[in-house]
Amino acid sequence: MRKREFTKRRRITKRWLKVHKDSLWIYGGIIVLAIVTIVMGIYSCAAGGRGKSTGLEADASKPAIDVQLLDVNEYSRPGIKSDSITGIVIHYTANPGSTAQENRDYFNGLKDSHETSASSHFVVGLEGEIIQCVPTWELAYASNGRNHDTVSIESCHPDESGKFTDETYKSLVQLTAWLCRKYGLTEQEVIRHYDVTGKNCPKYFVENEEAWELFRGDVKAALEKA
Repeated sequence: MRKREFTKRRRITKRWLKVHKDSLWIYGGIIVLAIVTIVMGIYSCAAGGRGKSTGLEADASKPAIDVQLLDVNEYSRPGIKSDSITGIVIHYTANPGSTAQENRDYFNGLKDSHETSASSHFVVGLEGEIIQCVPTWELAYASNGRNHDTVSIESCHPDESGKFTDETYKSLVQLTAWLCRKYGLTEQEVIRHYDVTGKNCPKYFVENEEAWELFRGDVKAALEKA
């Protein structure tokens, strides 16, 4: 009788241990899964937060460009071949209300005024028009130590805040994305003049870091469109 009772208790104990062992595996798996989910969520926020965009409808196709190349001269278009392009530099004109044409003509006039050395490959206007001033395979006087390996884009703005009009912004995104595709770059190679020299240019994107990240997110989204 005692032997049977002992055997019965032993079986019950074994069954109890098996059930609890299985439960431990299940609960352990749930805990591991929860930890992995939390870690991945943190990583996603840290690494992917910069991928946000405004939802702008733009792609990386070539935009309409009015080619008005500057006269070759030592003050704005030296005619020097650039190195391989490794970045796109965004600027603002720092001249509220001025048009793309006015800025292009100012650059060209430096050949006579000798006022300074300045230029840009492209100027984006208040209505979204784009004027090309210097071939992308030539050096422009825009980005200081990065003149030799970057394409520069000046952007017009209506007021002192430096914020671009919707039309300017959309053209800027498309032009930047097209240039990135042309030279095999990503949005990470799109920088501000500020990132080269610390200058407050482009003003709105320097003073509003979130707006800058959204701009790069819009460029990324445009590049991902077929």
